[in-house]
Amino acid sequence: MNEAPRAPGPPIRGRERSVGSDAPCYAALDLGTNNCRLLIATPTASGGFRVVEAYSRIVRLGEGLTASGRLSDAAMERAMAALKVSGEKVRRRRVVKFRAIATQACRAAQNGQAFVNRVANETGVKLQIISPQEEARLSVTGCLNLLDDRHEAALVVDVGGGSTELSWVDLKAPPQGGTPPVRAWLSIPIGVVTLAERFPEGEAATEAWFRQMIDHVKAQIAAFRRADAMKPLFEADRAHLVGTSGAITSLAGMHLRLPRYDRNRVDGIWMTRGDCEAAAGDLLALSAAERAAQPCIGPDRADLVLAGAAILQAVQEQWPCSRVRVADRGLREGILLSLMSERGQRRRRKRRRGRGGTKAVA
Repeated sequence: MNEAPRAPGPPIRGRERSVGSDAPCYAALDLGTNNCRLLIATPTASGGFRVVEAYSRIVRLGEGLTASGRLSDAAMERAMAALKVSGEKVRRRRVVKFRAIATQACRAAQNGQAFVNRVANETGVKLQIISPQEEARLSVTGCLNLLDDRHEAALVVDVGGGSTELSWVDLKAPPQGGTPPVRAWLSIPIGVVTLAERFPEGEAATEAWFRQMIDHVKAQIAAFRRADAMKPLFEADRAHLVGTSGAITSLAGMHLRLPRYDRNRVDGIWMTRGDCEAAAGDLLALSAAERAAQPCIGPDRADLVLAGAAILQAVQEQWPCSRVRVADRGLREGILLSLMSERGQRRRRKRRRGRGGTKAVA
């Protein structure tokens, strides 16, 4: 394997000492087109967090949505079961701050808001359907410590089930609120589920079929011109990609030839563009059953991983750069860091007000 040197990723999950034994728990839930993911964590002294509990289920909430325009009864029941489990975990941990978001499937579905209302009534989980812009912002926040400031720019690519968010980040400008400024962002209504449904695999995956998916995604990205001012940085290889999605982490697992998926091996790894294309080529050579047997893919992602590889390759062709950093993190981490930052800011304001109202005695 021709792997670029790996810079150490940040110890934000499960690798730091908590602020105190009685540190409060925070929780973040992301209900996407394909997955329902929950993360419960406590803040750490360095400004990161330590994971207390994680839960993830593939629910395929957006299954058939492209054709019908509605969330199906079966998909809603799968999601509801996962949300009930999540709600119980949050209550058991006595979480002090909890934010739950829903993304493209609920944004696009005619009955998306009705489903959100039902979830609140039946589980107590109050989902907020967020905008694509908010989704992009949270993805960048979740991946902040994977941005390499030896480069001048980065493109954070969050490949979901029903949409893909792209955020062009300026790494040389002064941070805004602790975050490098996002100069442009784009959300396209194409994710691994919607792309796989639009281009059914058939009896076997072929290069021509894979190329169709790439070109379809490229056409959507090419129409976006607001980030053109940053194009020279990519063409001069002074920028890098950050890829966050289950499909991209699966590609990384294939690249590393892992006997089983290991987040600690995958999160933060650098892959070259050639590595990504080689991993996609290895997947194309496998049947659906053989992909399902791969330890870093499994049956739940066997029919989606090539769609994710096609989206990544489309971005790499449209915004060329030699390296991509793989992120096994994203929206949930972004939510948690935002919640903890907000609470810290409120406490600092209270302390300042308290000091201002007390006269010092000599």
